[in-house]
Amino acid sequence: MSYPILYSFRRCPYAMRARMAIYASGLTCELREVVLRDKPSQMLALSPKATVPVLQLTDGRVLEESLDIMRWALSQNDPQGWLVADNSCVDKLITQNDHQFKTYLDGYKYAARYENVDPLDQRTKAEVILTDLNSRIEQNGFLCGKNASLADFAIFPFVRQFAFVDMAWFRTTAYGALISWLDYFLDHVVFVKVMEKYPQWRAEEANSILFPEV
Repeated sequence: MSYPILYSFRRCPYAMRARMAIYASGLTCELREVVLRDKPSQMLALSPKATVPVLQLTDGRVLEESLDIMRWALSQNDPQGWLVADNSCVDKLITQNDHQFKTYLDGYKYAARYENVDPLDQRTKAEVILTDLNSRIEQNGFLCGKNASLADFAIFPFVRQFAFVDMAWFRTTAYGALISWLDYFLDHVVFVKVMEKYPQWRAEEANSILFPEV
């Protein structure tokens, strides 16, 4: 039996959210764990942009964006109702996260990679967005309603990455609802399962695994 092939990297937030959607959908794929400094030629041939995740479907189609992979998986099966939330809210928050917040996150976490970038200035800019997320969670329970949705699972890996830059500081902030939300997802079975460690995939070793393991 053939399965879709997922090229992934465990710690990449984009790959995390793709794996979470696949896991939640109940689908199975062949997982090929990538080391970013040693990307396999098979992945590069499918996707010259050379970033994970990349999903090759059984019909040969290739999905190169994490959100496309999430929506594809959930369109097959969405038992937890991730797609039920208000699309305008979901789209707005994910767009804000993937463009504005990700830019500030990179400036905060990887300031040494850039010229004339003050990490604390980038953190302050990111906090404007975090304040909005915190208010939404206080009002609704989750970002776009009373239940976790695509927005929550798509944004959580990036808030996680931000928090872990300086977790001691993050837990002293006024974002009580956001902190509780983060803790909820850190302990969520979907996240825990997709963060299991796998060896680097090598074509010559034929060491692909099924994900989730069956």
